[in-house]
Amino acid sequence: MVLPPGLHSSHSHKVCKLQKSLYELKQASRQWFSKLTSALLALGYVKSSSDYSLFIKHHDSSITVLLVYVDNITLAGNNLGEIDHVKRYLDAAFKIKDLSDLKFFLGLEVARTAAGIALCQHKYALDILSDAGFLDSKPAKSPMDCSSKLSQSHGDTLHDASSYHRLIGCLLYLTSTRPDIFFVVQQLSQYLNKPTSQHLQAAHRVLCYIKGCPAYGLFFPARSSLALQAFSDSDWARCIDTRHSVTGFCVFLGSSLINRKAKKQPTVSRSSSKVEYRALASTACELQWLRYLLQDLHVDHPQFALIFCDNKSALQIAANPTFHERTKHIEIDCHLVREKVHNGLLHLMPYSSTDQLVDVFTKPLAVAPFHAIISKLVS
Repeated sequence: MVLPPGLHSSHSHKVCKLQKSLYELKQASRQWFSKLTSALLALGYVKSSSDYSLFIKHHDSSITVLLVYVDNITLAGNNLGEIDHVKRYLDAAFKIKDLSDLKFFLGLEVARTAAGIALCQHKYALDILSDAGFLDSKPAKSPMDCSSKLSQSHGDTLHDASSYHRLIGCLLYLTSTRPDIFFVVQQLSQYLNKPTSQHLQAAHRVLCYIKGCPAYGLFFPARSSLALQAFSDSDWARCIDTRHSVTGFCVFLGSSLINRKAKKQPTVSRSSSKVEYRALASTACELQWLRYLLQDLHVDHPQFALIFCDNKSALQIAANPTFHERTKHIEIDCHLVREKVHNGLLHLMPYSSTDQLVDVFTKPLAVAPFHAIISKLVS
């Protein structure tokens, strides 16, 4: 390393001993977070046991919440005096830059009114279109053709996959506020090791769809109940290469969409009932984690959480503790659904397949049902 200005050494064989972590070293982020954590704990904040990047200070009726992402910090709470105090404290310790009210954070655009908070990535979506050369493209009505199924063997292998990798990386971050493209981007990200012309064409269709609605986002109303409810579904043997199924769920706090998931299941299932029951188990785990998070935020949630499922067999397996032919191949950890239902933490509800919101996370849909579902998820 080059000696810092002001330090002179008459012995060329001497070296500088590194006393603390610097940027771009592997331990830098850990050391920074450890230093920040110590400062916040000394100020009376408590680290959340459900999310280690979340710090909470609760005193009487006031609460202050601090969320950390690397060296970016967001503050929220009902005590402006405490918020000003922690900002002055952090500025004295680390020399921070106060950006005032939250309007733009890591590519997320935040608009707050008396009606609620709107979250979108309008500028980021336009930047993606500009970089890919799709600003003047013809808009598509849906992000994926409902009759198409992606495969490793269809299409010609791309000679230079770097542009595809960069595009999918950008789209993955865009899904933070865009549940409408969540499924197709999840599908396209599975072929990063060897993308083909079919995958690139499907990615270009996503761009054409974004061109028609770059400002889509999420809306969190100011007046809403705090009841947890989730919709669970799966698509049996969706992947034509491995025959693995896709688990999908979405979670609402009142009328606000706060979480969703679309993921390929790790094993092949012989029955659709097992696939649906496994999706129920994933949804139950997510709801349990969210209840812990609400407890850390001192939000009372005494009532049970609702899970809506459109598969009668999965509902019967969860309610019936009898060991029989249909359940003997289901892993033991999936039966936590029964335990949560028995303890009164969850309540399973039948639901019509035609109204299932999670279909948009597990399969490509035709234009009419796709927009009918998306209208209930995004603003």
